[in-house]
Amino acid sequence: MNIDKSLREPVRDPFRNAFTRYFAATRPAFLTVTFAGSLIGLGTAAADGLDIDPVKALVTILFALVAHAGANVINDYFDALNGTDTLNTELLHPYTGGSRFIQNGYLSLAEMRRFGYLLLAAVIPGGLWLTIESGPGLLTIGLAGLLVAWAYSAPPFKLMSRGMGESAITAGWLLVVFGTDYVQRGEAAALPLVAGLPFALLVAAILYINQFPDRRADAAAGKRTVVVRLGPQAASRGYAALAAFAYLWLAGALAAGQMPASAAIALLPAAFSIRAARSLIADAGHPSRLVPPIRDTIAAANLSGVMLAVGLGVARLFA
Repeated sequence: MNIDKSLREPVRDPFRNAFTRYFAATRPAFLTVTFAGSLIGLGTAAADGLDIDPVKALVTILFALVAHAGANVINDYFDALNGTDTLNTELLHPYTGGSRFIQNGYLSLAEMRRFGYLLLAAVIPGGLWLTIESGPGLLTIGLAGLLVAWAYSAPPFKLMSRGMGESAITAGWLLVVFGTDYVQRGEAAALPLVAGLPFALLVAAILYINQFPDRRADAAAGKRTVVVRLGPQAASRGYAALAAFAYLWLAGALAAGQMPASAAIALLPAAFSIRAARSLIADAGHPSRLVPPIRDTIAAANLSGVMLAVGLGVARLFA
């Protein structure tokens, strides 16, 4: 096996057994945004006065994480299939360029495919139980989530390759918030949609900024992402607009009284997004310099999500 260590990618040595190898293939560090999204859904339910069922909450979070893990693995499989990750010489591991498990021989193409679909299939039993416990509407929410997770990478949709990856990510994480709230509430409500949208947009910003180091490989593989279409300079301003819209939506919802005032704490991570936008605009054409703004983007999404969940949850104490 020929492993290129020059890119500081993971080596086989840490994977002492199959469990750790397969677990690492899910890119677990990125699953935190799904955990944060689930917390927001619990927060919106609590803000409206519901008593949180801890068992249903834990099952919801667990299977949301499994679905996200499956989507990550499926994405790696299809990016290997279309050659994107093989062509990528400007990746910033572990942030961009996929897990590299197929390229470095940790798992075969067939193993990644089986593992990804197994993870997505594993969500179904838990989803059915939650549907029985919470209401039939959850079935539609869950199926929509699985469809987005699959269609993001897989043909014939290949949303990520058609410049629709950000829309898919926004929809997917909005469904995480909405679905988690639905499990507790047993019916649809507006608050999780209002509260979930700015968070989902910040998650989409992670995908967006990760496209900059991957731009040349994506273009060579025929993936027409937003950054490929616009070019780095114009796309860098698009990143700033995306992040600004997320915080402006949140501020507008607060001003309109659609969310409790305590949720304003979620605006604080805007400092990370502003710094990331400035760095990206300055260095959009230099992929090797983009680690700091990528880290800031990830921090903004996670911190804003957790702070929003806390702000929503404590609102009940002052009601």
